[in-house]
Amino acid sequence: MARVEKRSVSKNKKAWHDYFVQEAFEAGVELSGTEVKSVRAGRVNLKDAWCDINNGELFVRGMHISPYEQGNVFNRDPIRRRRLLMHKREIMRLFGLLKQQGLTLIPLEVYFKGALVKVEIGLCKGKKQYDKRADIAKRDASREIDRAIKERNR
Repeated sequence: MARVEKRSVSKNKKAWHDYFVQEAFEAGVELSGTEVKSVRAGRVNLKDAWCDINNGELFVRGMHISPYEQGNVFNRDPIRRRRLLMHKREIMRLFGLLKQQGLTLIPLEVYFKGALVKVEIGLCKGKKQYDKRADIAKRDASREIDRAIKERNR
């Protein structure tokens, strides 16, 4: 069986800053009308998106898919809730983890896998302010080291 390439459309960089991602899952996303054309054009924003489970179904909320320019009357509400497609047992497992451990589900990335639109969702725990500062300091130190190495190799 041939390996299907993954083509990223949008990443939620803010999620990695605000949360510890403990586990990641892949889910299909139910799109309608011209939304797929907008996703192909890269017009997706995950910045303020989150996932919730309602009546045994998984939904993503706050994911902004801009209206397709030539779609006029066929365009849908850009921030409507969209159903995520996962097996029922996976959704129930996530529901149990969310209730027990006080975690949250955050969409991390939207991508194409072949012709299908997929969403990577992360099982996340919120960071405290001092955790965020420590991550920023670590990132800055790493950048300084990389710059110094480049400068020395010149």
